[in-house]
Amino acid sequence: MSPAEALPRMPALPALRAFESAARHNSFSRAAEELHLTHGAVGHQVRALEESLGVQLFTRVGRGLALTPEGRMLAERVRAAWLEIAAAAQDISRRANAGQLTISVMPSFAARWLVPRLGRFIEQNPDIQLVVQTADHLVDFSREAVDIGLRMGNGNWPELWCERLFGDIYFPVCAPAFNQGKLPEAASELPSLPLLNSMGEPWTPWFAAAGLDAPEPRGVTYSDSHSLLQAAKEGQGIALARQTMVADDLQRGALVRLFAVSIPSPASYYLVCPPALAQAGKVQRFRAWLREEIKAQEQETE
Repeated sequence: MSPAEALPRMPALPALRAFESAARHNSFSRAAEELHLTHGAVGHQVRALEESLGVQLFTRVGRGLALTPEGRMLAERVRAAWLEIAAAAQDISRRANAGQLTISVMPSFAARWLVPRLGRFIEQNPDIQLVVQTADHLVDFSREAVDIGLRMGNGNWPELWCERLFGDIYFPVCAPAFNQGKLPEAASELPSLPLLNSMGEPWTPWFAAAGLDAPEPRGVTYSDSHSLLQAAKEGQGIALARQTMVADDLQRGALVRLFAVSIPSPASYYLVCPPALAQAGKVQRFRAWLREEIKAQEQETE
């Protein structure tokens, strides 16, 4: 279709909106509540749509509604179109709002890496209002008002613009007073000591790198690094920790590293955002600040 060519004739948008809501709820009454209309008004819009299309979209099932095959097909297409329009409007709104930057980040990464450094970004960018949302789930940019996400993974998010920030390594750590200060001197001692587990980050790869043939330990399993390291600082056991998460605790002496053996993390940290936002000024400024922080971190660990 050329830019000047008119769009095909479409059903009335109020009728499509009423139909989509009724199809989602399988109810004219609930659709009426959502759209702030009367039950009769929703029914009238749906009947008008059926007449214009020449097909039946709903059938009665007891006291409820069910979509016909034609109604189901139309509902799926209409909903997809609504979501596409909403996503386009949201992207435009985000780009236009240059004064606010909303970030979605994993709670452990926020607490142990991002937040301690954010003061420098705020100081350098006083005109940007920063909103930090912590969440374990992957943010849905088409539904949530978020500009960028900081994720850990392999970079396989095909619908998003991705930039790898840095990788990580794992090694065992514990509190200086763990086991009454009698810290293990050889890796072979670890299987007989209390070991803390982190969900999705098993001990067996590190055991193999250290030359140990030992099974995955039993014990408490933590779903996030922040809780895992807090337990280690309390002397509850030895944790297999990511360097990024534990660097400050090691520097302060709250935790000590055990042994020189480390293994690379299979996942890296990434910045992700919708492609339409990748070149927005506020995103570019945050990316530039991140690169400076990462460079300073690499210099500290050399």
